Amino acid sequence: MTSAALKNSATRELTRVKLDRLAGGLAFGLVVIHFLALFLLVFTLFSAPAKAEDLTCGATDLVGALKKSDPAAYAKLRAEGDRIKNSGYRFWKLEKDGQAPDWLLGTMHLSDPRVTGLPDAAKAAYDASSTVVLESDEILDQQAASLKLFAKPDLMMFGGTKTITDYLSADARKVLEKGLMDRGIPLLSVVKMKPYIIASMVSLSTCELSRKASGAPFLDMKLAVEAQAAGKKVKGVETLQEQIEAMASLPMDFHVRALVSAVRYPKYTADMMETTLQLYLNGQIGLVFPAAAYFAPEKNSSDFKDIALFEEKLITQRNHHMADRADPILADGNVFMAVGALHLIGDQGVVELLRQKGYKATPVN
Repeated sequence: MTSAALKNSATRELTRVKLDRLAGGLAFGLVVIHFLALFLLVFTLFSAPAKAEDLTCGATDLVGALKKSDPAAYAKLRAEGDRIKNSGYRFWKLEKDGQAPDWLLGTMHLSDPRVTGLPDAAKAAYDASSTVVLESDEILDQQAASLKLFAKPDLMMFGGTKTITDYLSADARKVLEKGLMDRGIPLLSVVKMKPYIIASMVSLSTCELSRKASGAPFLDMKLAVEAQAAGKKVKGVETLQEQIEAMASLPMDFHVRALVSAVRYPKYTADMMETTLQLYLNGQIGLVFPAAAYFAPEKNSSDFKDIALFEEKLITQRNHHMADRADPILADGNVFMAVGALHLIGDQGVVELLRQKGYKATPVN
């Protein structure tokens, strides 16, 4: 074998090993993506490379920049976010007569230290709690969770002769092929994967991927592991399979459009991820949707249908499951509940749904 052939063989083997490692974590990685990130994909998200030591990953906080450059436009955008019920806080105290208070934290499923460092009030409540409730307690046994998913391959892979290329126009295939190759992933090596699985491989920034590769836990994982080590009960309100089934319930063209358009605009993706993180830290969760729409590089009529469909399947329906399943656990009192921040807000958010179940929900600064 020539040196060139050996080099090509070694390159293919390295790529195979990288993909095998990714595949091993994909089943659980969809939790890591977080539905915040998936929502941003609807607005054409993709991750841009940057130095791992740069927490912003070279990205810009678009809302912060708008606030400085155009205060009037910022005020209008801010007002749009403020109209969303319960949108200004990420930490809540839950009270009901006859039981000890419970606590509710909105999370981002990232390992960024700006996210994993809890605010003082949340840290005190977490430390004092006897039970920790997360979206899924399966994060404590990723291998078992992955095996359950691999028993349902149709959730993650195309069956028969179908591949993602069957859903791509010639132009879309070129865009996706180049975008994946820029990440070191040949299209043919992932051609059988459903588009949302591929999205899980490319939607996170190189900074986040670097932290995860080094073993840094994302916030929910950190809460679960530390709770278990402290002897607390750890419970979930969803299964990983249910989360992926919710994603799979969206039309295939929805996922394909999101993935392909995401690859077209890497800068926007990186900037919106940083923008979302800053909105989360500043307690402006209601601004995430309006900001993503405001700064989107393309504004198509299909976007509004996509947003409505996304909200119904991946936010609203799951909110009801979370609130219904959490209610009997919260009844014991002294519970610390942590779910994705977008699930807290709105008329049918978890905060409002728990109020309907008799809880007094008070925001904690």
